[in-house]
Amino acid sequence: MYPQKQYSRPSSQQRNYRTPHEPKLSNELIFGIRAVMEAIHAGKEIETLYIQKGIGGDLVLELKQLLKLNELSYLSVPVEKLNRLTSKNHQGVVAFVSPIDYHRLEQLVPQLYEQGEVPLMLVLDRVTDVRNYGAIARSAACMGVHGIVVPLKGSAQTNPDAIKTSAGALFKIPVCRVNRLEDAVKFLQESGLTVVACSEKAKQPISSIDFTVPTAIIMGSEEDGISTDLIKKADSLVKIPMLGDIASLNVAVSAGVILYEVLRQRMVS
Repeated sequence: MYPQKQYSRPSSQQRNYRTPHEPKLSNELIFGIRAVMEAIHAGKEIETLYIQKGIGGDLVLELKQLLKLNELSYLSVPVEKLNRLTSKNHQGVVAFVSPIDYHRLEQLVPQLYEQGEVPLMLVLDRVTDVRNYGAIARSAACMGVHGIVVPLKGSAQTNPDAIKTSAGALFKIPVCRVNRLEDAVKFLQESGLTVVACSEKAKQPISSIDFTVPTAIIMGSEEDGISTDLIKKADSLVKIPMLGDIASLNVAVSAGVILYEVLRQRMVS
């Protein structure tokens, strides 16, 4: 089964969730070692964390242990980078809090079944362009996707540019950030979803798949598509039929096309 985190997360009241009418329109900047640690303890969703290269000390070690416990990553950067982010005493640590609250995949999927839904999930493998990410989220919200799954590392940030491109869809559609997409795919399959990878390397067209059943669709990175490990784990590999001399579509356009096929099938079934 999908690995469970070994720490207790704060309740929704403790995490101070925003209502749909009160979206946070930008990433909140926090700085200082203890301030960042307190944010993590409070259940804040850390979007990006920068730690100064070469910095040491017991408090920094404690921070890194907390990050490991919570499966959070960070970027080692020169102090000049931190100084450009803030002129205040950052102590070698600067973080941005996500403008959205991430969902837990292992909670979202059972909830969908309990609500009588036929789950439709979208898995984004290393989609790093924020505008593509935002455009995909917008299409997903319009086509009935119940949730988007992104990796903790190597994924586009959920920042104001992504939210603007999504036309606010990222405030509405659940986004699940996971440590390993391979584990997420395994969990989805064990939960009864058929996992379909969309790639120009496939032989069968998207219309050959039955999308009326619980389904998760994998879309790959802008540069090299879906990773080999995920393709091997997928139940089916499909492509979007095309004419002309251009070999492939932009990932955001591709997502819109295959999601429309899902919607078409589900509307006529």
